[in-house]
Amino acid sequence: MQPLRRRLMGKEKMRVSDFDYELPPSLIAQEPLARRDQSRLMVVERKTGKFFHTHFSEFVEFLSPGDVLVLNNAKVIPGKIWGEKEGKKIEFLLLREIEKGVWEALSRPAKRIKTGDTIYFDSNLKGKIIKTGGEGIRVISFSSPDLLPFLKEKGFAPLPPYIKRDRENQKMREVDLKRYQTVYAQKEGAIAAPTAGLHFTPELLESIEKKGVLITLITLDIGLATFQPIRSEYVEKHKILPETYMIEEKAAERINRAKKEAKPIVAVGTTCVRTLESAFAENKIVPGKKTTELFIYPGYEFKVIDRLLTNFHLPRSTLLMLVAAFAGLELIKEAYREAIERKYRFYSYGDCMFII
Repeated sequence: MQPLRRRLMGKEKMRVSDFDYELPPSLIAQEPLARRDQSRLMVVERKTGKFFHTHFSEFVEFLSPGDVLVLNNAKVIPGKIWGEKEGKKIEFLLLREIEKGVWEALSRPAKRIKTGDTIYFDSNLKGKIIKTGGEGIRVISFSSPDLLPFLKEKGFAPLPPYIKRDRENQKMREVDLKRYQTVYAQKEGAIAAPTAGLHFTPELLESIEKKGVLITLITLDIGLATFQPIRSEYVEKHKILPETYMIEEKAAERINRAKKEAKPIVAVGTTCVRTLESAFAENKIVPGKKTTELFIYPGYEFKVIDRLLTNFHLPRSTLLMLVAAFAGLELIKEAYREAIERKYRFYSYGDCMFII
């Protein structure tokens, strides 16, 4: 039996390197398309292994009346800001508010920031570093207890580092604040967008509803867990950080009814997958607000979702592992090769695939 096959079948530990691939840098999307729904869509059939190529504006054609389309309505905060210490600019990505005016953040370059340092953000706002942690994490006590007005005026969208931006570029700041956000975002608190949802327009959602598809909103506040790097050699040794999710009772009832009636549950993005699979207990979705540390990789048995809309993910990432668990690693590798050959646009502002 081949080594990779043995690992996927649980005969040996899976190596993180099994989930690597080469991507030409030119295929990393740096800007959103003029229209959200003009992104390309690759449809992947799990049973046949076939691929179909279209545009996202045609997504409604792959849905049927009674399907449940699950969206993550988390809203991204403009949490990337720059402060100054001794004339040097420091970048901060705000992760979560611990208490009023006190935030956990990622800093870069972290080595310049020590406990007790004061960082100046503008003439009306400063922050004191009250705690330092590994991986560049810092806890900041701000001079204002309510930071959101400042963030909305001067904060930038928390774009991932592979999207290059100049903080002086106010035009792209406005573009990113609008486009690195789904049109159905409601619950403020995420530090990254549920990017599979970026392709939807209000008009397309209306078409989907008119077809009889049941659009259902849930929330997962995307945090560090979604994009934390894997530093171990073996997949099984990685531990996912906790993230908070919320499923309303009405949403749980709709999904549970659909499961009983054998109607497909269509998850939009990996965050929806982790939320739904985490909330499944005693053969049903349990509503409520909870935290999850669920790590999905090949070998996981899915209990809730039937189809998955997802973007193309970074090599060696937990998101790619989740997609491989759902569709099979060999099929996903083949799909990624096809996407690269056809010059699909990758990652957050890129194109997407629908796995059925």
